[in-house]
Amino acid sequence: MCGINGIFGLEDQNQLDKTIVSMNRCIEHRGPDDTGTFCDHQLAMGHQRLSILDLSEAGHQPMKSFDGRYVIVFNGEIYNYRELKGELIKYPYTSTTDTEVILAAYMKWGKRCVEMLNGMFAFAIWDTNQKELFIARDRLGIKPLYYYKNENLFLFSSEVRALLESGLIPQNINRSALVDYLKYQTVHAPETMVSNVKMLMPGHYMTVTEDQTTVRKYWSLSDHVQPNDNNEGYAQIKQVVRKKLEKAVERRMIADVPIGAFLSGGIDSSAIVALMSQISPGNVKTFSVTFDESRYSEAPYARMIAEKFETDHTEIRLTPDDFLNILPEALGAMDHPSGDGPNTYLVSKVTREAGVKVALSGLGGDELFAGYRVFSQSARLEKYRWFADLPQGLRTWVANIVQGVGQRTATDKISALFKQPSWDLQHSYPLSRQAYMNHEVQKLLTLNGEVAENKVQKIVQSIIETTNSSNLLSRVSCSEIETYMQNTLLRDTDQMSMASALEVRVPFLDHELVEYLLSLSDSAKYPSSPKKLLVDALHPLLPDEIVNRKKMGFTFPWDVWMRNELREQTTSSLKNLADRSFFDADSVMNMWNRFLENDKRINWARIWILVVLEQWLETNNIN
Repeated sequence: MCGINGIFGLEDQNQLDKTIVSMNRCIEHRGPDDTGTFCDHQLAMGHQRLSILDLSEAGHQPMKSFDGRYVIVFNGEIYNYRELKGELIKYPYTSTTDTEVILAAYMKWGKRCVEMLNGMFAFAIWDTNQKELFIARDRLGIKPLYYYKNENLFLFSSEVRALLESGLIPQNINRSALVDYLKYQTVHAPETMVSNVKMLMPGHYMTVTEDQTTVRKYWSLSDHVQPNDNNEGYAQIKQVVRKKLEKAVERRMIADVPIGAFLSGGIDSSAIVALMSQISPGNVKTFSVTFDESRYSEAPYARMIAEKFETDHTEIRLTPDDFLNILPEALGAMDHPSGDGPNTYLVSKVTREAGVKVALSGLGGDELFAGYRVFSQSARLEKYRWFADLPQGLRTWVANIVQGVGQRTATDKISALFKQPSWDLQHSYPLSRQAYMNHEVQKLLTLNGEVAENKVQKIVQSIIETTNSSNLLSRVSCSEIETYMQNTLLRDTDQMSMASALEVRVPFLDHELVEYLLSLSDSAKYPSSPKKLLVDALHPLLPDEIVNRKKMGFTFPWDVWMRNELREQTTSSLKNLADRSFFDADSVMNMWNRFLENDKRINWARIWILVVLEQWLETNNIN
């Protein structure tokens, strides 16, 4: 896990040299163990190294192929690099890194090498003969890759702020992305909050030459949402799931540095810790965040798993004062604004300070094993699709009644649902993750005309058009993965863990496991309750107290803090945001006042995304 940078098309060699060094310094936190640059005709590549495999100087990057033709900068891990090395035996290796295996794979298979890789990655390879840049990103979008392109220049980086640091990019806000952010507390790729800065989509690669830039897709979730023809019974399915998950965990425990795990006490993280304990020769190091406010604390459950599997457990007990002290750091670590992240920042920071460089996470379990409520909701709505066939006037009448009597955030969503032309996934799912409704976005922003298209609805529509309709839950899985998981959870996990130079690995997102789960029928995936397949597959590893506990998530008591300890800071940030030309000042402050007056329709999350946005705009000097 590292950070990478690149510039192509800059003729001034002196400026090229200085700029790539400057970009490297900007992301030094991602890889403090080593730094390096490579410059060729109008091209420069930079690398910050976090040493995980082969800690010697042989792992230095940018790394050249044995013949000097190809040069690579790589961020991530290739978990099957040893198997690939067995196939690529003619390459004269000089290190034991996975980086060198990518070079060997590219020399043998060309661009198709990405299809052979199992892992999380974003890398760039420069062909010194053809003067061609090849850039690729992993299938699930675990590692980020941002780029900027104009008529003469092409820049790429692991972080947006390194691109801004180059001084070669206009620091203008993307106004359509602003709409997306208010609706979904993130900006969906390929767009970002900075105008003309894009994100390479998961499962894609691109080639850049002096004359042209091409982007190609090599893998997609939708291709795997189709019933498999194995005729497996539930008992066989459980065995396959367990075997693939065990393999996914085992692959992610390969490192030349200490490995730990985040442990919340939920099913997903407990499952990962349980499997790690079976494989690890010593006690697994686990880390949890706990609070004095007992209703938010999962400490007893995390402790139960730690004791059962005899882990070396660390509890990070957090008070409001602790959080106030660390909050500026967490917000400063945010490369791209998001409604989530500080929790990951804190647990990553403590984990790294404990001497651990790699941590496994349970991220992805909810999305793949139907853990979120949206899975059962979508199934119920499918049964009642006939309601949307009733006359528009009747549905609007019901919607208005709901709007009039409801007093909570969900009221607006239910009312909006009654007004939808259909209750299919395309129209119901986008409401499930929406923060601000369309009419609220229009009030908050000084927009001319209609609110921009709904990005989530567009993504879900594409999933529906390219997948088998009999697998509704797999369609919901794809919707969760391609929206909330990739654009919020994975982006936050990367930027917040890498701020402390901690590599987070996610076994549930092993693409072989993902492909298998997407091919399963709804009855196998959700036989009676959320995550039953996962629990049954791992039986009897997980205690009943963990399996049957109420889902809490991994969160902070923001609602309490924002009314008290964080009140002054929140007020200041909202006032500054209200002064910006693209926000309506009265609407912003009205939201804040309604929250303070305990208006149940304004929860803390809707206020927090405004605070985060203002902090990010100030830090990055975005116009």
